[in-house]
Amino acid sequence: MRRRKTAIITIEEAKARFGEWRQNRRGKARIPAELWSAAVAVARKEGLNRTARELHVAWDDLKRRMEEASPKPVLPAFVELVAPRAPSLPECMIELEGRRGKLRIQLKNVPDSYLATLSRELWEQAS
Repeated sequence: MRRRKTAIITIEEAKARFGEWRQNRRGKARIPAELWSAAVAVARKEGLNRTARELHVAWDDLKRRMEEASPKPVLPAFVELVAPRAPSLPECMIELEGRRGKLRIQLKNVPDSYLATLSRELWEQAS
């Protein structure tokens, strides 16, 4: 199956189309959808301000139509939150030396809060 190529329109082509439509319209007819589509396509390439100025269309109308034409991101219905892996807890060794001898305490995979509590208890016992 062959792919259709999207027609790329220049600002000059769009300007000519708008000019022709303005000459042939009756009264204060609204700008047709196909002209708005051309204006949106040109604005994506040339910029909103320049396109609105060159085609003599309202800036805010062109901006609104550009926003409507752009695809909206599809929000997921469900998002799974995966908890990060627990970091490996460090290893700690405490050596105490006093009049009555030496004491070595080796801690593995113990949280910092436990180490703080143990230190406070030992300090209070020694005081």
